[in-house]
Amino acid sequence: MMMDLPLRLLRWTAHVTACGLLVIAVITVLREGLVAPAVGGVLFGLAYAAGLVSGRRVTWWGPVGLGVVTAGWAVLAVAAPPFVWLAFPLLYAYLELLPLWGAMFGVAVLTSAAILAAAWHAGEFTMALVVGPGAGAVVVTLLALACKALHTAITSKTPDGESPAQP
Repeated sequence: MMMDLPLRLLRWTAHVTACGLLVIAVITVLREGLVAPAVGGVLFGLAYAAGLVSGRRVTWWGPVGLGVVTAGWAVLAVAAPPFVWLAFPLLYAYLELLPLWGAMFGVAVLTSAAILAAAWHAGEFTMALVVGPGAGAVVVTLLALACKALHTAITSKTPDGESPAQP
């Protein structure tokens, strides 16, 4: 269905962003001689990929996989600053896989953790380290909610392509 294309593009944009941020982080820590965080980054990528492949087919993988990937992110975010920014695509996963109340709680906690990790690595809190992740979380949340609204609009169409009549 042609209407499904924008939704798929939005979802794949989040995944491509995650892969790009991960590759940048792994290369950065390798250049700094930090082999353990680089290996951790590769393992993180494998867990993320496993979630993409299995998430839609295995119903329990969504919450379990999200927990595994979140724990991996937390370890990596503490290990090296470049991994902190992987929180943004992870926020998108929260909004895709969890009910809205759980997703919003997760977004708040993960954004706070990203701010704290970035400030810890920087040795201080700055306005940019607070506003940047906060604004990023808002953008990711709006993107995910737009995807859900688009999905609802697409799936609520009747076979002839018209919206069902409202009572």
